[in-house]
Amino acid sequence: MAFNLFSQKGTPLEQQRFTWRDMVGKPISKLDDDAFTRIRVILMNGVEQESIRFQHFAGRANRALRQQLARVRRTEQHQATMVNWLLGPDHSPLEITIGYEQVAIEITAAVAQREPNPYLAQNYRFGMLEDFDHLYRYSALLDRLEGKDANNILQSYTDILPGRPTVVEHRSPIDDVREPYDRAVAEPITKLNALTIVATEFQVHEYYMNIGPQFADPVARQLYAEIASIEEQHVTQYESMLDPEESWLEQWLLHEANEVYNYYSCVQQETNPRVKAIWERFLDYELGHFHFVADLFKQYEKRDPAELLPGDLPEPIAFQSQRDFVRQTLAREVDLRAKGTQFVDKNQESQDSIDYRTHINSGGSPSETVAAGYIWTPGTELNRKIAVAV
Repeated sequence: MAFNLFSQKGTPLEQQRFTWRDMVGKPISKLDDDAFTRIRVILMNGVEQESIRFQHFAGRANRALRQQLARVRRTEQHQATMVNWLLGPDHSPLEITIGYEQVAIEITAAVAQREPNPYLAQNYRFGMLEDFDHLYRYSALLDRLEGKDANNILQSYTDILPGRPTVVEHRSPIDDVREPYDRAVAEPITKLNALTIVATEFQVHEYYMNIGPQFADPVARQLYAEIASIEEQHVTQYESMLDPEESWLEQWLLHEANEVYNYYSCVQQETNPRVKAIWERFLDYELGHFHFVADLFKQYEKRDPAELLPGDLPEPIAFQSQRDFVRQTLAREVDLRAKGTQFVDKNQESQDSIDYRTHINSGGSPSETVAAGYIWTPGTELNRKIAVAV
């Protein structure tokens, strides 16, 4: 049965309350919980952070909406805290990184397959192959620094193989800007997809920029710097897919609808009962936010929210291994490059991107250095421990 945005009222904003003990609860287990529970936690932290970020920008540009934005944003802040604090100290920063890249691969792959706009679907596949290679490079770093097998985090849902090599992903800024969807004709799922992937990529970029300087190993520091730069490129790519003609209130309403949609997807598939209860609670909270903003949309723009969104939400995001799709895409599209807003064979790449990449890699490539001689094999961590014990 479809989930209807307009008939489900959720929890009114004034009834949404938190305590510190409430926000900072028991974290998930690195090994005992399913990897897709971690994927949902990381995804929803990114979606919440995107909502907070957008509302801050909107508040800077809209005097009349500042108090309403502040009210919703405070609840979003506490929701983001409760979600992000589900990641526990049994994860090292590098293991969290592995989790972030798994999210970028599996969620982008799921979105790419459900995107009705062929051009935007191509964008998602293009970025996915680059994140796939990032996972391989960070897996090599995890083996190098901590002697750990990344598959303990991935739980065999996601392959550890080279993708489009990170060393060739560096592009001229003008080759990262894409054509936006048309707000007047784009399907609602297209708008929700774009907001979801912008959220995941921005979160990855911010995490790498913050955690990278904390490593002592010089190759690790350089690798985080290199991949953080690519993640900035990805944010540029995905946010340029949003229609800049959408009004501030239109964008706000879409953000709230996207949070409802993502929490609904989590509720439908979560296997940890305690975490599922959090998703259910926040689904109700986001429904309350949606109706709060829908009333503002009617008041200020004199428009019906149903113009933007149908009542029934699309089918949930599929939280499952996308291995076959990733492998097929890798075989077909690994040699694609971006040129302006389009994708071309590597032999047709722009000279601007070639020149940029040549210079930035002129002192060496951290992503090539870290993976030199690295081939993932199952059980390496266990084998190493047994050898040490003997």
